[in-house]
Amino acid sequence: MACRRKPVPHTPVWFMRQAGRSLPEYLRVREGVPMLEACARPDMIVEITMQPVRRYSIDAAIFFSDIVVPLKAVGVDVDLKPGVGPVIADPIRDVSGVDAIRELTPDDVPYVTEAVQGLVGELGSTPLIGFAGAPFTLAAYLIEGGPSKNHDHTKAMMYGEPELWNRLMERLTDLTIAYLKVQVEAGASAIQLFDSWVGAVAPQDYRDSVLPHTGRIFREIEALGVPRIHFGVGTGELLGLMGEAGADVVGVDWRVPLDEAVRRVPPGKALQGNLDPAVLFAPWETVRGRAKDVIDRGRTAEGHIFNLGHGVLPSTNPDVLARLADYVHEASANYA
Repeated sequence: MACRRKPVPHTPVWFMRQAGRSLPEYLRVREGVPMLEACARPDMIVEITMQPVRRYSIDAAIFFSDIVVPLKAVGVDVDLKPGVGPVIADPIRDVSGVDAIRELTPDDVPYVTEAVQGLVGELGSTPLIGFAGAPFTLAAYLIEGGPSKNHDHTKAMMYGEPELWNRLMERLTDLTIAYLKVQVEAGASAIQLFDSWVGAVAPQDYRDSVLPHTGRIFREIEALGVPRIHFGVGTGELLGLMGEAGADVVGVDWRVPLDEAVRRVPPGKALQGNLDPAVLFAPWETVRGRAKDVIDRGRTAEGHIFNLGHGVLPSTNPDVLARLADYVHEASANYA
């Protein structure tokens, strides 16, 4: 309801990366199992997605996976190296590399369909959020060959070879749309598009080289009738443009206060966010005060979903997250 900017009894809350490395039960399940293998086992996907739902009073589950799963599914040689992140064996720098990225079909990811269907059955009335990586972030990994501080090769292609850049972005847009459709058609209640690295792009470059592709994703998903969330990191200067891309909800990281984000995002959007994940390591009085500030500023938005300004950090105490979820419900119910 908050995604649709309709009245709610309290501010809904979920946490990016709530399913995963901060939970001891997750570490037990994952012991000895590589990440991409875990992301291809329906039983493991279901169990890990459900773990935070059992532990916290959250209002949504987020599908356990990784943004490179659809790349792996269409034959890209990618590995998730602990402490590093996605590593691409053969970085894409020319047209032959771009054209090697084939279309994704449901048959490429049967484990996703099976896991989503299983989760919908277990979750009951709790919504399941499906997700995918946005084309810019996927392109950055593919071009750089892994995580990058400056995105040198990515920007060089975007600036200097616009035809090749758009060809790659179109391939990745098709891939992302197909992957999100698989999740929604299997029963996901909403989707989130993660653009982790797009904050590296200037506004005009976003408008020219990124927005046409993210906009197409949201237009094609609109027909499926589920709320669409758009989140990026370091995107304070891009919030207005991200709002133009077409999602129902714009995620805000911790760098921009929500009442300021309201001024930057076009009308007709809900906002999601945006407590700094590092605040969770402070004393509870500080956590509570910062959370209340987010709730108060979120009241200026047409709709607000409480979340962190990025993912849960690995060493976060799960008990603090549990206490925070309860506090958000209690504090925001006083305003309802």
